[in-house]
Amino acid sequence: MKIGITGFPGTGKTTIFNALTGLAAETGPGARQKENMGAIKVPDPRVDELSRLHASKKTVYAEVVFVDVAGTPGAAPSGQGLEPQVLAAMRQCDVLVIVLRAFDNPALPDAPNPVRERDAFLTEMILSDLGPLENRKERIKKDAGRKDEVALLDRCIAHLEGEAPLATLSLTPAEWAQLSGFGLLTTKPLLYLLNQAEEDFTGELPADVAALAASSGAEIMPISGKIEMDIATMAPEEQAEFLEALGLTTSARDRFVQRAYALLDLISFLTTGEDESRAWPIARGTNAQHAAGKIHSDIERGFIRAEVVAYDELVALGSEKKAKDAGKMRLEGKEYVVHDGDVINFRFNV
Repeated sequence: MKIGITGFPGTGKTTIFNALTGLAAETGPGARQKENMGAIKVPDPRVDELSRLHASKKTVYAEVVFVDVAGTPGAAPSGQGLEPQVLAAMRQCDVLVIVLRAFDNPALPDAPNPVRERDAFLTEMILSDLGPLENRKERIKKDAGRKDEVALLDRCIAHLEGEAPLATLSLTPAEWAQLSGFGLLTTKPLLYLLNQAEEDFTGELPADVAALAASSGAEIMPISGKIEMDIATMAPEEQAEFLEALGLTTSARDRFVQRAYALLDLISFLTTGEDESRAWPIARGTNAQHAAGKIHSDIERGFIRAEVVAYDELVALGSEKKAKDAGKMRLEGKEYVVHDGDVINFRFNV
């Protein structure tokens, strides 16, 4: 999963990138044209428990790759828009995280206005999507054999001109497939981070931003880049105490990754044993044979059966043998739809 962190310059997106990844990418105007990348482990206490249960030599978590998309020099909510290289980098991401400024930045002339900033950034994305759709329509509109495609393009264009992202348009799977080659930004899952000053952070959205989220359906999560940077440098036990003092149970990084998983509709199945306990992210609705291919193409090709037990039942019983004896271990075929938390051993022959 590749998550692009983007936004107008001066919103603190590189600071947030550093807090989430533990890296030290350069911040400030001089670094705006540089793209940064970093990977983090997705926290999953189920993997820890399975590793403990089996005394696994290795514990392997799912990974998320963060991309700190380079900003556009001079761009601002009232400015020149987003440059082609920025848009191209955004198209390579699975999820777009747009950072909104809710703190004073002496390098910027305007006071923070996250509602206006969100509207301006979404407008730039909409304009970037309109171009290729309108160009395609112009090329094929006189082709009598492409009436259905023209009708689809008309629906998409009208939706965008209504200032709504395409992700909110109801389309069939076949219609979504027709649009897949355009690299449309407004079809991607969007998550907004409201970057607040340390002294203003309460974990709640201000009234105007909460109203925007309610009226538009936008996912907006409050965060303080400065606080998260501080948390990232603390020992685990100090982190817990600090979060408790803030009235939080988990860091913004953990909440952020979990929310990104939900936006992509990802789940994790688990494998475990003495050698390794591991989480494998897959799309919700994936069948057992295709899930096996996540581990290795040979396992998918030679799939015979999947031995499946729910994580909670395995941990409660304490071992695979006890799970089998209790009738909780099931044999499933290739079309079985994998559920989140399934602990699976694949039988295969190649």
